[in-house]
Amino acid sequence: MKETAIYIHIPFCDHKCIYCDFYSIISYENVTSFLSALKSEIAFFSEKFSEEREIISIYFGGGTPSFMTPEYIGQIIDEIKNRFNVRQDAEVTIETNPGTVSSEKLLQFRNTGINRISIGIQSFDEAELKFLTRIHDSKTAKQTVRDAQAAGYENISIDLIFNLPKQTKSKWHSNLDQAIELPIKHISAYSLILEPGTILNKMVLDGKVKMQSEDYDADLYEMTIDFLTQKGFAQYEVSNFSLPGYESVHNNAYWRYKDYFGFGTSAHSFINGKRWWNFSSLRFYNEAVSKKKNAVAGEEFLTEVQKLREYVMLALRSKGLDTAELKNLFGGSWLTKNRNYISELLDKKYILFKDSLIKLTPKGYALCDEILTKFID
Repeated sequence: MKETAIYIHIPFCDHKCIYCDFYSIISYENVTSFLSALKSEIAFFSEKFSEEREIISIYFGGGTPSFMTPEYIGQIIDEIKNRFNVRQDAEVTIETNPGTVSSEKLLQFRNTGINRISIGIQSFDEAELKFLTRIHDSKTAKQTVRDAQAAGYENISIDLIFNLPKQTKSKWHSNLDQAIELPIKHISAYSLILEPGTILNKMVLDGKVKMQSEDYDADLYEMTIDFLTQKGFAQYEVSNFSLPGYESVHNNAYWRYKDYFGFGTSAHSFINGKRWWNFSSLRFYNEAVSKKKNAVAGEEFLTEVQKLREYVMLALRSKGLDTAELKNLFGGSWLTKNRNYISELLDKKYILFKDSLIKLTPKGYALCDEILTKFID
């Protein structure tokens, strides 16, 4: 059985936040036609890749998938289970935003098979929420977490964003304090990044918003690592922290270089060393599936060099680079080439090297991108 993850992109949303660069549309006119196309796409790839696969996770992202009815999400889950071999204890996650789900709806989602909730809180500070153009307030965010717990969800994750313009260290510390007071098992903490084409990017270019320095960003990041690890949350990836036993199965499928299917608009897939991606436009997606049962807009076969680079990058971003596994998969030339740089990183305490595992330290995580650039170049 080849362990495989599935990502479903639901593009519908009622509001576009200023920092978001994910494909989403503020319209519900094509909800029904999208569901039909999505089922066709799932059926097409289940037949095309008929080798033995075991689905270990299903993840609904977007957009705001929780805007859909539980019946809508339930139909997608049923289609996947009818077409693929889904592990009985598979992790099934839905992203939701505070203010978009009632207690009753959360319970109905649970009855469809959803067993993990990822809540996009981003901040508990009212001024920051207003700046980010979120539709909820702090009280609603906390209530959504409690409602999820009351609905029977044990595995609850939240998203937070740091290094917002004018964000002080004490304000970010307050966000973290309030987060761990909630019944959560997982935190994704991201630095605010300027993405081309977003409203925020234009605001910065127009001089209406000034971003904080990279050094300040690094300080907040190190503070995050120190705070959460002291509170019992283990860092298992650059931006992800969990209590013991609650690492995201879906996240780890990416970081540990497992195969995954991506269904829906703009979704990416990686199967048997081949990567492909779907049309982003809902109209193009629906038309493509109608004509050929899939919405592939482009594809590539990875070379051995590309596979090596991606393997190294993903491993170091997460659990660490297992040098024994690396040699088994790609030979020993990479280690030989990078021996001096590895020694340099050890001396500076940016990495640990123990029992054949190279792992970034908290200090190294703060320079992760720089370190990875040198390694993969």
